[in-house]
Amino acid sequence: MLRAREILIEGRWSPGNEAGQVVLSFDDRFRRRIRIEVAAIGDVLLDLPHARILRDGDALRLDDGRIVAIRAADEPLMEVRAPSPILLMRLAWHIGNRHLPARLDADRILLRHDHVIAAMLRGLGGTVTEIRAPFDPEGGAYASPAPDGHGDHHHHHHHHG
Repeated sequence: MLRAREILIEGRWSPGNEAGQVVLSFDDRFRRRIRIEVAAIGDVLLDLPHARILRDGDALRLDDGRIVAIRAADEPLMEVRAPSPILLMRLAWHIGNRHLPARLDADRILLRHDHVIAAMLRGLGGTVTEIRAPFDPEGGAYASPAPDGHGDHHHHHHHHG
């Protein structure tokens, strides 16, 4: 089985010359080791020294030199909006206070679906809409920069293999 031991971050590789691509959920993009199936190549073992977040647009270099592009899969998410920027900031504070992975955009916050959190955010004046979209959350304040420029998500509460 081919191994992937090197991550190429977006912007540091040339899309169009990849041997294949793989679409992964956020959980499957935050791993140290995982077997992934690449349609054009077959099974590939991601084999890193420690768990890393693979971002949408990154790529993996295989032992034989070929490149596999990483794409984020659509997942059930909550889109949080607010009638004012200050309220959106307050909602972001409450989300961060609960250490929830979140993607922060200028006018919205994306979170994994959770009915308890949705009720809290609505109670605080936010609008919560269920959507399906790729989830690529912020690295977090406790993420340490890695040599390739990506932070490792140090403050994560789920077990990953």
